[in-house]
Amino acid sequence: MKIANFDVSRRVLIIAEIGNNHEGDFALALNMIDRAVEAGADAVKFQMIRPEQLVRRSDGERLARLRSFAFSQEQFACLAQHTLSRGAIFLCTPFDIGAVEFLAPLVPAIKIASGDNTHLPLLAAAARTGKPLLISTGTASHDEVWLAVSHVREIWNGRGEASPGLALLHCVSSYPTPPEQAGLATIRRLAALPDVVAGYSDHTLGIEAAVLAVAAGARIIEKHVTLDKSQSDFRDHQLSADPAEMAEMVRRIRACEAMLGAEDQELQACEEANIAALRRSVAVAADLPSGSILSLESLSWVRPAGGIAPGSEHLVIGKRLRRAYTAGEQIDPADLIS
Repeated sequence: MKIANFDVSRRVLIIAEIGNNHEGDFALALNMIDRAVEAGADAVKFQMIRPEQLVRRSDGERLARLRSFAFSQEQFACLAQHTLSRGAIFLCTPFDIGAVEFLAPLVPAIKIASGDNTHLPLLAAAARTGKPLLISTGTASHDEVWLAVSHVREIWNGRGEASPGLALLHCVSSYPTPPEQAGLATIRRLAALPDVVAGYSDHTLGIEAAVLAVAAGARIIEKHVTLDKSQSDFRDHQLSADPAEMAEMVRRIRACEAMLGAEDQELQACEEANIAALRRSVAVAADLPSGSILSLESLSWVRPAGGIAPGSEHLVIGKRLRRAYTAGEQIDPADLIS
């Protein structure tokens, strides 16, 4: 699966989720992009929330706060341009169908938030963009996740399109998520699904869960970022990584990737010099005079390799020794008489 030119099968995609931690401060949002990229993030992500299309009109306090966070379409376009100028991928979560349509030309993939993984009309609009989809699984049962997958695939198939790529990001929608409820083992189940990329959207405190998720099979990591965890009482700041933590998380994830290696790799280059030293050859178990007839009981197996390999005893048993051997001496095929 590729997002822009980033192949997640070759390298874990690390997304710095700025979300709404800018709290409506556009200059701060630009600075957060810079700091996230400097920390090593491959992508930065925002949330495009149009308050009146997200919450009911009677919820005045929440509407007011969301309005204070909202950016205009022009500002989102500037954020996208700035991100690209820094060499990173721009992503943004839409929370309504109009936002999907606006964002489609700006983003290489559509990210669906956990709260909308059962919002079939929104999923359909996202699928119709023909772009890869990233769907967070928070709050959803297994059946609901599979319904979302089936729904977008049905749209792709109905349009005669090959799948542009689908990622399911394991997520627990609790802010912050208790470590014992992070459920990282679920990532292995997602990774086993056909034609699905597994990822992790992290709401735990700290960076340990994100690194462990990579070991569990996540190919996409999304972590909230902030410049100051005490910026305000907005809940996302406390569960976010600051720039130093983000840089350390990136370092650990890259180290984890290097340690994991490739699934189909059978022999490491560093092992090759030790093969002969660690393997064995067929030898005699005791001193034997010339003319002795070898049996299984007269054999032993000692290091190094290079002689008759274990498992080839049939080449030795019943043969006569051309010369005397001392205990532990590896047998030379040239010394065997049929």
